[in-house]
Amino acid sequence: MSRAGFTTKVQVKVLDTSDPSLPPLVLQITQMVDTYMLWIGAADSNTNIGNGTNAVLNGNLCKDWACAMPPRVSGAPSAATSLFRSSNSDVALPMAQRLAKRFQKQIFLSVDTPTDFRTMGQGHRLVFEAERGIVTALKEIEKLEQISE
Repeated sequence: MSRAGFTTKVQVKVLDTSDPSLPPLVLQITQMVDTYMLWIGAADSNTNIGNGTNAVLNGNLCKDWACAMPPRVSGAPSAATSLFRSSNSDVALPMAQRLAKRFQKQIFLSVDTPTDFRTMGQGHRLVFEAERGIVTALKEIEKLEQISE
């Protein structure tokens, strides 16, 4: 897509998980020039998810938030930093690095997962589903961009 006509785009997606014991996930993607700002969180299963907007509005941006840059040299790690992190959250930084390396874009990533899932041993499954959903959504966006060029 040409940068001259580029506008910031925001979309919210409700992600399917392969495990019914996990809460529904909601992903907000803010697309800018060579940058994705992503918030992913678990929707409250007691509320109507709808299009996911309420989950985003009720979410916590600064629970576990990181920024990563794509590597300049192939095979090198992505430079990254935590923007905000609580003592019991550490998934945004490595996930942002993987996403930046994969999509060759700057990634701002906020991961808002419920504490009870991490403490009950389901945290790794929820994080896996979150990253899988993000990758699928970004691949769709990238594919649409290539078609429109």
